[in-house]
Amino acid sequence: MTQPTTTSDVLRGRTVAFLMANSGVEEIELTGPRDAVTDAGATAVLLAPEKATIQAFENDTDTAGTFHADHAVADADPADYDLLVLPGGTTNPDALRLDQEAVDFVRRFVRTGKPVAAICHGPWTLVEAGVLSGKTLASWPSLKTDITNAGSEWVDVEVQVCPANGWTLITSRNPDDVPAFADTIVKTLT
Repeated sequence: MTQPTTTSDVLRGRTVAFLMANSGVEEIELTGPRDAVTDAGATAVLLAPEKATIQAFENDTDTAGTFHADHAVADADPADYDLLVLPGGTTNPDALRLDQEAVDFVRRFVRTGKPVAAICHGPWTLVEAGVLSGKTLASWPSLKTDITNAGSEWVDVEVQVCPANGWTLITSRNPDDVPAFADTIVKTLT
């Protein structure tokens, strides 16, 4: 497995948004990429429907750490961020799909042409935003039908980078892929 890049200033001046529900994010799918970008000098900003506590989980059922949202997604501007990360966890993107502000933020972010990264169940929010047509991506296997129905090609690979349609999409399948996923995010921003 590829180890995350840890050069201390390669991403200095870059800001990465992490969008998640206030409950349900898979902890390693948040902390792995967050730590990789901050270790590389970027600023990580946590966005959620409410500027409040974010409860993370391990394997969807075991309570893990808590984090604090830096901003409510309704108050966030895609222009302020260089890359958007959509971590997984089954209930996390399922909740985001029902939050119109989150879905609208994703649509607006994609329109900027900046890169988006999604892991595991994270692509569900992209499906809901209607931005996946013509893309090739990896995800948790149960999303294959949703991704295909959204006009995309699903692949079973550790990391998929797809530059189609004027914006780069970085995707991975599951928590085991986090090191390669995080490394690809850092490399994309350098």
